[in-house]
Amino acid sequence: MRKTSLIGAITANVYMLLVVAVFIARILGQFQTGQWIGLASTLAAIPLVYLFIAGLNKNQRAIYFVWLGLMISFILFELIVDHILNIDFRSIQWAVVLYVMFFFGATGGMIGVAAQAGKPWTIATSLIFLIMAALAFVQRSMTGF
Repeated sequence: MRKTSLIGAITANVYMLLVVAVFIARILGQFQTGQWIGLASTLAAIPLVYLFIAGLNKNQRAIYFVWLGLMISFILFELIVDHILNIDFRSIQWAVVLYVMFFFGATGGMIGVAAQAGKPWTIATSLIFLIMAALAFVQRSMTGF
């Protein structure tokens, strides 16, 4: 297994586990804690940019760059719109729909990135993704956020 494959798998799982923690914090009414965890999750962009650059030298398939590009773009969107500008887009229905599509497209692509490290990582990442997805809808229904 290549070092970059392992970095991708670990990054995908850590990011999704941080998102799970954000959703749990919101469900428990700990919105400030969720905000800080969400801000910490933006650090995942660092290894993802590294993987993107390393992938150029490794002759990766085009879909690999789509997965990484979506996730990096989503993290930057979250950082700028949610954490820096504090724009309340979640109260606008059409914006929420686009945001949820962007979120699941980006995090779903991380399953593909983790799959580069082998079947056990694919299974683990897929399970975390399913838990994260369920919690996303539970916390939205409970908090409206």
